[in-house]
Amino acid sequence: MPVPANAQPFDTPTLQVRPWTDPVVDELGFDLRSHYVERYWLSVLGPSTTFLLRRVAAGFDIDPDGFELDLAETACGLGLAARGGRNSPFMRALARSTKFGLARLHHDTFDVRRRVPPLNLGQLARLPESLQAEHAAWQASTMSSGSPAEAQQRARRLALGLLASGEALDTIEHRLHQCRFHPAMAHDALRWAVERHDQGDAA
Repeated sequence: MPVPANAQPFDTPTLQVRPWTDPVVDELGFDLRSHYVERYWLSVLGPSTTFLLRRVAAGFDIDPDGFELDLAETACGLGLAARGGRNSPFMRALARSTKFGLARLHHDTFDVRRRVPPLNLGQLARLPESLQAEHAAWQASTMSSGSPAEAQQRARRLALGLLASGEALDTIEHRLHQCRFHPAMAHDALRWAVERHDQGDAA
């Protein structure tokens, strides 16, 4: 994919990354490291952009207000070439994140969403037919699983029980997905369970 002309190569070796605040998406969207992103957004973004955004999400965990991203080091860490100007593999990864509305690029500043919205119809059409059917089935099961409050309580209880039994965090989230809990709800339930578990340990 050609990089837009306004996405110029950077004159500095670093890029200032800041969170892109969006009250609606931040409340209802999916974490960049969630199963939803891996399962559905990956087909739209491609692996390089997906891993770039996940690395940014990890950076926000450490520096919630933003941080400085070393371009050459990040490109190397992702296995991408940084040379080649606008059409380098690393610049293409940056450009794809802006093309699909997950980031905004302003000269030496990169605003990135903390959470991403569900795929729209055009993006869903880019998925393989099997994933489109899976996504539709997931949506149907989510809508018919009782009230959101009841589903949230079930997800939290299950996550806490699995955590207490010694299950790994990634296994717990995967189990919640298998139980057809909304990916965002599964992530919330796991986070809640970890906090409750840690509070219990401290007490």
